[in-house]
Amino acid sequence: MDTRQRDECSLCASNKCGEPLPTRRTFLQSAGWFGLTAACLALTSTRALAAPPAPGGDERQYPVPPADGVTIDRAAQLIVARADGHVYVFALSCPHENNAVKWVAKDHRFQCTKHDSQYRVDGVHTSGRATRNMDRYVIRREGDSIVVNLHRWVQSDKDPAGWAAAALSV
Repeated sequence: MDTRQRDECSLCASNKCGEPLPTRRTFLQSAGWFGLTAACLALTSTRALAAPPAPGGDERQYPVPPADGVTIDRAAQLIVARADGHVYVFALSCPHENNAVKWVAKDHRFQCTKHDSQYRVDGVHTSGRATRNMDRYVIRREGDSIVVNLHRWVQSDKDPAGWAAAALSV
């Protein structure tokens, strides 16, 4: 070990092994790889995009829509839709790659903002890359309100009966 390395090691009270301290370049490279890894892990957390935890607890309450139409709650990542005497609550994300869906009022349908998968107002997939219907949340009616369980949603391909039951007649 040369004198410079020994001096650097003596500056570090915990480094008594005689090894040279990492260089600034080595430290920055390690920090960069750590940051990149953390960012990749955050991007792969798809359930977080589809159903984020609600600040108010396990449930959200919405008034029963008085007429056919769509309301989007971006904070909760939900869509409340009423059509043909039924109310549905969907995840705001497309089941294909979890990108947001938008309501196309003139065509009376939902559409994925990335790959243009299309869905009827009841969440049934009609075209595009998606391979299943929109995810529906489990809901119940309490008086003039729809109560949404934010931790229970149903996928049509895994639970067809549960998906069909995740609707209320109004």
